[in-house]
Amino acid sequence: MSKRRKQKQKKLPVPLIGLVIGGILLIAAAIFLFSGGSFGGGKPALAVDQRVIDYGEVKYNTPKTFAITVTNTGDGVLRFAEQPYIETLEGC
Repeated sequence: MSKRRKQKQKKLPVPLIGLVIGGILLIAAAIFLFSGGSFGGGKPALAVDQRVIDYGEVKYNTPKTFAITVTNTGDGVLRFAEQPYIETLEGC
């Protein structure tokens, strides 16, 4: 056998192994996506500890901070598809 044939025979299994591993990963990703990705199978429910935060009268451009706790009270996995929306209202 010539040197070229030996080199081709040695290089052949490496791409084949990569293709097999890539195929397995694609199949696993497809199974995960089609199963919905939730492992509980239930329905999530969002609960927030404070619905209204009132600081009273605050001077303009005065920074204020607050903390809220968001919990999942349902029996499914809670996932946000978009950034959570927070509405700020100006008092009278």
